[in-house]
Amino acid sequence: MLELTHTTKTHDESRQGEALDMVPTGQSTGRKLYIESYGCQMNFSDSEIVASILIEKGFETTKDYKDADVVFINTCSIRENAEQRVRNRLKEFESAKAKNPGMVVGVLGCMAERLKAKFLEEEKLVDVVVGPDAYRDLPNLIDKVDEGGRAVNVLLSREETYADISPVRLNSNGISAFISIMRGCDNMCSFCVVPFTRGRERSRDAESIVKEAQDLFNAGYKEVTLLGQNVDSYKFTPTVIEGEETKPTINFAQLLELVAQVSPELRIRFSTSHPKDITDEVLHTMARYENICKYIHLPVQSGNSRVLDLMNRTYDREWYMERVDAIRRIIPECGISTDVITGFCTETEEEHQETLSMMDYVKYDFAYMFAYSERPGTLAAKRYEDDIPEEVKKRRLTEVVDKQREHSLYRIEKFVGKVHKVLIEGTSKRSDKDFCGRNDQNTMVVFPVDQRYKVGDYVNVLGESCTSATLIGRIVD
Repeated sequence: MLELTHTTKTHDESRQGEALDMVPTGQSTGRKLYIESYGCQMNFSDSEIVASILIEKGFETTKDYKDADVVFINTCSIRENAEQRVRNRLKEFESAKAKNPGMVVGVLGCMAERLKAKFLEEEKLVDVVVGPDAYRDLPNLIDKVDEGGRAVNVLLSREETYADISPVRLNSNGISAFISIMRGCDNMCSFCVVPFTRGRERSRDAESIVKEAQDLFNAGYKEVTLLGQNVDSYKFTPTVIEGEETKPTINFAQLLELVAQVSPELRIRFSTSHPKDITDEVLHTMARYENICKYIHLPVQSGNSRVLDLMNRTYDREWYMERVDAIRRIIPECGISTDVITGFCTETEEEHQETLSMMDYVKYDFAYMFAYSERPGTLAAKRYEDDIPEEVKKRRLTEVVDKQREHSLYRIEKFVGKVHKVLIEGTSKRSDKDFCGRNDQNTMVVFPVDQRYKVGDYVNVLGESCTSATLIGRIVD
């Protein structure tokens, strides 16, 4: 994968393999948990849920796997290299387990779901394999391993949303947090393993989401990101209790409004949107509330209608362009990012050119760009031959990356000379003399530290110069 983006998109490369850590609760039984995560924001959010479940059982976290009694890797199956990275990491745990034979090693998440019990055969080091819907069962599974067994639970659920579990905010800056609003996916894109690893779509009840946002705001958080494989398909119908009136179904636009109403000081972001579901109602809600960030991640994957049909994306080139036009019309200042796959099965040179022309049409702010990699078990793997030579895939990917670099610079240059409202998230990675934060359009902004302000404050920043990925400026009153 290649990307032109920053650290808050769907896959944040800087966080891959990050170990979660938190302040001890003082209620530990002495057992230590080490958990590191790979993949998308959903996986990092799930790791917080896992930590919450085990902290309730007396665990505390550690950032050193050699000190841990239980070691978990929360995995991703989107790309082959993500799975290989996990297998390589497991090899590194072998010496630690040799010194501490009682150590429990487990694989969680999408890779666990895809490979199931086969993983125990392939990786003799692994004691526990747990899918994304079975985290409540972890204390029982660990007990089983403590008794000398090995354990698997990869049952997918049509109901599990973990709505009643308040995630422990790990490695948090105390400013920004994720809120998972739904789980699973019903889209069945032919290249994607997610429906098989995360199950069918189910939405959390809106009341629990709004409460979590309110609790975070009360605790000092200033920004929440609503997460789902496809947030725009969020739909929650309250259970009717006998004798009560039927309550209306809540869709994503209505949920967005409810969360925005928690406080005008709480910034709202969301990810990811599917082009078939992004409605004008959502766009008008975004336009109406100043605290809903004007940024949409809208994966196109391909600019050609025939390839989109093979991908089972359920929209065509014209539909996608109409949705982009609607965004530009209703929210003229909105930032748009995307995902692009090059070299999908049977893609011709002319069809690849249509992807490049789509990029010219939209001029995305950021993009995640991939050469197609066949994933076992997907519809594409069953139906189509992966027939584009690797050198052609890579050459097309290079052309996509080069074009996106131009467009990223084009978009960010438009921010120079303008004032942006920025939430200070911390100090810059390059210098503790600079603050960093993001503007409404999700662009990273770097500006000199001003002693009048601190992390968590909103400031107005005048953009003075830029690179293709960062806006550089100074605070103005």
